[in-house]
Amino acid sequence: MMLRARNIYKSYGSLEVLKNVTIECHTGKIYGLIGANGTGKTTLFRILLGLIKQDSGRIEIDSHGIKPIGGIVEKPALYGYLSAYENLKVFAQIQGLKLTKELFHQSMQQVGLSTARTDAVNNYSLGMKQRLGLAVALLNNPACIVLDEPFSGLDPMGIFALHELIKELSGKKQITVIISSHIISELTDLCDTLYILNKGEIIKSGAAAQLLEESVTTYKIVGKNLERSEVMKKVNAVILDKSALVSSKNIGISEVLKELIEEGMEVSSCIPQTDLKALFGPE
Repeated sequence: MMLRARNIYKSYGSLEVLKNVTIECHTGKIYGLIGANGTGKTTLFRILLGLIKQDSGRIEIDSHGIKPIGGIVEKPALYGYLSAYENLKVFAQIQGLKLTKELFHQSMQQVGLSTARTDAVNNYSLGMKQRLGLAVALLNNPACIVLDEPFSGLDPMGIFALHELIKELSGKKQITVIISSHIISELTDLCDTLYILNKGEIIKSGAAAQLLEESVTTYKIVGKNLERSEVMKKVNAVILDKSALVSSKNIGISEVLKELIEEGMEVSSCIPQTDLKALFGPE
């Protein structure tokens, strides 16, 4: 066990933000913390990073490094008027680390950024700022990193690139990664395990694929001429523009797709649609 948070409680006055939260994370695995905005994700990350203190409960991190855990909370805290090198130098000094040229190159290459740019970070795209913030978080080689809504504001290509980087850090570097998001699709194919947070409590946890599969209520089938399909009529599909919605209740989606192909329909994709109420629980 690399990290364990046990029975964490946190309140601000009469407002209970976290209630008996327990998570367990292993080395080299990716964990997702999913919940709507305001459910306590950022508060839990601040506690893990030691930025605030829990009211009760314990944090256990199995690492003897200089910096057991690093991370980005809310957004990268960068100095926009400084260059990437100057930013890393400042944060390295704060962490008691001397930024040599070699370390700078290693840090930038690790997150896929060029070492050639000397202009202000204000000129960087949001995706590049996220990567530079990650480089800061990785200084002093933490065994675990937490990333709070790291995909917020990124375009699809930016999300894909950050996905690949996180997978590499987890797989090749064996760094434990904990990511929060309120958008399920961002974590579906990325995380090994999901924790579902609702009103400050962990209401579900388990293998990501299994939790998401249990919450699928409909499938969106994309293809040509679906409105002409007898199969679509048989399963009472809702026909949309170049797609159809099929309820998962009492049907096997693989059998539906097989029958569509046998019928001669051109199907380009079948996308499971997750029911947020089924995943997050009642309001």
